Parts: sequence; structure tokens; C-alpha cells
Amino acid sequence: RASARRAAPPAQDGPEAVPTKDYPLYDLIVDEKFLTPETKLVLLERTTLTRLHPEQQGPLRLEIFNEYEIFDGRLPLELVRDFIFKNQVPSRLAGHFGFGVRYRFVTGDGAEQETSIAPMPAAFLIQEEPFDEPPAIIDRLAFSRVAYTFDREQALVYTEYNRVDGSGAGFMVWLTQSKKRWGLFDSELVWAARPQGP
Repeated sequence: RASARRAAPPAQDGPEAVPTKDYPLYDLIVDEKFLTPETKLVLLERTTLTRLHPEQQGPLRLEIFNEYEIFDGRLPLELVRDFIFKNQVPSRLAGHFGFGVRYRFVTGDGAEQETSIAPMPAAFLIQEEPFDEPPAIIDRLAFSRVAYTFDREQALVYTEYNRVDGSGAGFMVWLTQSKKRWGLFDSELVWAARPQGP
């Protein structure tokens, strides 16, 4: 007796990869919002965020998005819907950043996953500070997936900057494209935390 057997679907090795086309927008946000001339290293969360606040319960939904009154309701609904759709599950970031300083991927527990070095001029390779002083480190940035309008003229990204002292903030960044060049249109603070006192 012959029985028809179906092949099991292939098992996924982990989160879906973030599309390469999104990295120039992440680079723009890092360059414009976080880098200083003193920055030597940026620590990045390996997977994308699926929330708008560290204490958010449950998956991202339109009601949660509206609760924060982001940009006072000025965002196109198609952009908000794409943001919610793309940020239901985490995606994996890869070594495609190009913001000009070294960066390292980390996970929530702080374990280093891999070191990636963005292209940088040879002048930056020279040690400018004494060896006993730590380099200026941005610890740590995390991103959502990038959402787009149908015409790909607008984009939306949520970014968190969580510091080791317990302080941090979450920002929503609205980007627009004009003449094939992306730029920051507006940004809004979603939440902020101060360091815990002794």
C-alpha cells in the first residue's frame, strides 16, 4: 500500500534577515542622531525591536501605536500599517552598516556576537588617545525594521539608545526621500528613562 508523504517545510535557522536596502536609512539615523567626532565604537542589538516601549505588553498593534500619539497622527496610515506589519517578529541585522566607525553586535545579555568594521579612512586607524583610556562607546543602539509608504517616498524607524547606567530613550524617526536621496524629516521622543539612583 503506497501512501503519499508530504515533505516537512524547511526549518528556519532563526529570524529573517533585514533587507540590505534598509541599511542606508539606519546609517543616516546613526550619523545624524548619535555619532560625534569622539565616537570610536557603536554597540548594536543583533535583532530588531518589536515594541515602542521597554514595558510594552504583547505584540505591536495599531491601538498601542496610537496610544503614544506619535507625530500627533500626521503619519500616513499606510506607513503606520507597514510599520506594525514588519515589526511583529524580530529580524536579524547583518554587517551591512556603513556609518564610518567600528561597530559590534550584542544580544540582550551583553554577550558579544561578532565584530564588524565599517569602511573608514586610514586616518581613523591611528590610536589618538592614551591606551589606558577607554574609547568613546555608544552602548547600545537598537532598531525596528524600516517601514515604507507604497511609493517608497517616506519611511519610519524606531530607535532605542539604552545606556549601561539604566538611562535611555526611544525615538521614532520619520524619513523622506527627495530626488533619490533620503533625509530626516522629523523625529519624536517616545519615552525616556533616567539612571537609577543609589
